[in-house]
Amino acid sequence: MAEVTGKVDFKVGDDTYQTWYKIVGDLTSDAHPLIVLHGGPGVSHEYMTPLAEIHNKCNIPVIFYDQIGIGKSFFEGVADKPKEFWTIDLFVDELENLVAHLGVQNGFALLGHSWGGMLGAHYASHRHPVGLKHLVITGGAPSMALWEQSTRQLLKALPANMREPIERHEKEGTTDSPEYQQGMGIFYEKHVCKTPWPKVMETSFAAMMRHPTVYHTMIGPSEFTITGTLKSWSCLDQIHTITAPTLLTNGVMDEAQDVCVSPFFQRIPHVKWAQFSQRHMPFLEEENQARYLQVVADFLNS
Repeated sequence: MAEVTGKVDFKVGDDTYQTWYKIVGDLTSDAHPLIVLHGGPGVSHEYMTPLAEIHNKCNIPVIFYDQIGIGKSFFEGVADKPKEFWTIDLFVDELENLVAHLGVQNGFALLGHSWGGMLGAHYASHRHPVGLKHLVITGGAPSMALWEQSTRQLLKALPANMREPIERHEKEGTTDSPEYQQGMGIFYEKHVCKTPWPKVMETSFAAMMRHPTVYHTMIGPSEFTITGTLKSWSCLDQIHTITAPTLLTNGVMDEAQDVCVSPFFQRIPHVKWAQFSQRHMPFLEEENQARYLQVVADFLNS
């Protein structure tokens, strides 16, 4: 399949940054492309590349990109930016800029995973892009308070000998401790992605570990202790204004439990909800991958 990569200038105030993107397929065709929004914030796009299969299933272009500050859109001075720089509107502006640069504003679909689902929901409910034909939210939430509620209830379900070291190290600010990292590994194994991780997953998380500024500034030390700039974020009061047909997905063992997904289902007018048997990464885990890709393809073809 044909692939094209490039960079687009993205102006923020007096400064210009660059957003890296990759197009799988032919953007000059009449088919509406699918734009993929990776998670984190601050986890690069590689782990989502299995979604390139949507190009084959639907005969549509698939667009991946690295959000500003991470992966191939990293820039020198990331760590020096004030926390006020890192807002959801920054990333919505970047998405709008990419859509306009690629000339697809009259017809496109979005698929956002985790934080990418939050970004997609915010974009759809606050900017109301007229060209948005389909929206897919995989493992997302309409507010950070609901996300924290979901992940904390999963943390509390861990045995005390696993849970207490995590809570102690977060309280003491020693999250670089091997004991803490071991505990987080157990949580990720149960609720994010089984091990051994696929190479694309390792690549994305290695990028975050090299440049953790975006994640730590916007989220905080972990998935269940939200102290960053997204702590008060919510689009709950706006999601009823999303007009595009929307597909919601999560997993039974997902860190995005039903408490995250159900408000979308209750409030978005044209919505479907598909649940999978495993964790937070249905497009990576073999038990769910084929069904997930087919469910998404069927939705985009509808």
